[in-house]
Amino acid sequence: MKPHVIIYTDGGASPNPGLGGWAAILYSPVHNAEREIYGAERDTTNNRMELTAAIKALEALKTSCEVDIHTDSAYLQNAFVKGWLRNWQRKNWKSSTGSDVLNRDLWEKLIELTKIHKVKWHWVKGHAEDERNNRCDELVRRARDEII
Repeated sequence: MKPHVIIYTDGGASPNPGLGGWAAILYSPVHNAEREIYGAERDTTNNRMELTAAIKALEALKTSCEVDIHTDSAYLQNAFVKGWLRNWQRKNWKSSTGSDVLNRDLWEKLIELTKIHKVKWHWVKGHAEDERNNRCDELVRRARDEII
C-alpha cells in the first residue's frame, strides 16, 4: 500500500503578471507530520504559480504516494477533473478556441508527476475558513516578500 499524503497548494502573482509566489503544505496523517515549502519568481503569472506549487509539492515526495491535493485554483483542478488536459493533448496542445495552451511546460511536468503518484484533486474556496489553504496564502506572500 502506498503512503497517503494530503497536500494544500496556493500560488499568486502581484501584479498579475508580476512578482509571484507559490506554497505547499504536505501532511502525512499516519505520522501526523507536516512540512511547508514555498518559493518565488520575479516575472510570472497567478496560473504559473498555482501549477508550480503542485509540481514542487509532488516533487518533494520521496516515494510513490496516494495524494489528495487541495487547491483554490479551479484552473488547476478542472484541467484534471474535467478532462481539459486530455482534450488539449488530443488537439496537439490547442485550446477549445484553437489557440496554444498556456503553461504547456508546467502541464507536461504535472502529467509526468501524476504518473508517479495517484492524485485526487480537491477544490477549496480561497481566502475562506480552510486553515491550511490560508496558511499557504500566507507563505505565498512571504515568498514574494523575501525575493524583493
